[in-house]
Amino acid sequence: MENKNEKNEKALLAIREVEKAVIGKEDCIVKIMAAILAEGHILLNDIPGVGKTTMAMAFAKAMGLKTNRIQFTPDVLPSDVLGFSVYEQATGKFQFRQGPVFCNLLLADELNRTSPKTQSALLEAMEEGKASVEGKTRQLPEPFIVLATQNPAGSAGTQLLPDSQMDRFMICLSMGYPLPEDEILILKGDGSREALKEIEPVFPADMLAELRDEVQNVYLHDKLYDYVIKLVTETRNHALIEVGISPRGSLALVKMAKAMAFLRGRDFAVAEDVEDIFIDTAAHRLVLSMRAKAGKKKAEDLAGEILKSVKKPGIRKNYSV
Repeated sequence: MENKNEKNEKALLAIREVEKAVIGKEDCIVKIMAAILAEGHILLNDIPGVGKTTMAMAFAKAMGLKTNRIQFTPDVLPSDVLGFSVYEQATGKFQFRQGPVFCNLLLADELNRTSPKTQSALLEAMEEGKASVEGKTRQLPEPFIVLATQNPAGSAGTQLLPDSQMDRFMICLSMGYPLPEDEILILKGDGSREALKEIEPVFPADMLAELRDEVQNVYLHDKLYDYVIKLVTETRNHALIEVGISPRGSLALVKMAKAMAFLRGRDFAVAEDVEDIFIDTAAHRLVLSMRAKAGKKKAEDLAGEILKSVKKPGIRKNYSV
């Protein structure tokens, strides 16, 4: 059995492996790793071509995860995601054929291009790790992680994900364009496919459960719980926000703070751990008022204002990732 420091080192090594294929996105990579350790699902909201798919494949390879990919289009059906039964003439029986959701890491590419009916097929899988097909509930493999991508709202052929589905994503990130110097490195390289071949598995999929247990054991002072509740309450009482953070969102904030503390080599969280992940964990859960939309306010901006308005508790520690 590896000790706590060795497990922390394993997680950091996985991050370094992912960085072989994804250049210049260290902060994004660390937060995705934190969400995986916190037993969450990840949504990447960005334009095509910035490396979202490469990011997902790199994480799958670094952690030895069985991965499947679905390219969502308007004609994808729930059965294309969950699976279906086929009649086999030789046996005279129906045989269930598993859909791509039966894996460790599901890359749901361009999720907001498909129909709401197909989008909802993932809800039970994301919340309970199960899939109900033809009246029978089947357990998904452990671990089960959804890393979904969506094109920005308003892009051709897209429709908004329902609030219930957005709430099931622990974090929502935007990778954005690379810096000029990073894009030069990308152009000089052999391409993402070649870079993915260089990634070495750092630990097997079943070891992820041990890392998650360590994250669960990270200590949060009562002052930090109070800090989280104050932040959440501000989102619920804000004049420009119709729907604030749900209790599921509050729990996501706590889990993400613990995961960031673990990656930073500590067995306790500090205020900066909450601060660093608040916008990424909170903004996609907020439903803005018509007044906010008319004023072209963004959820990220309002979350940032709330973060500045709530005083941090005085629990500090130097750290680095």
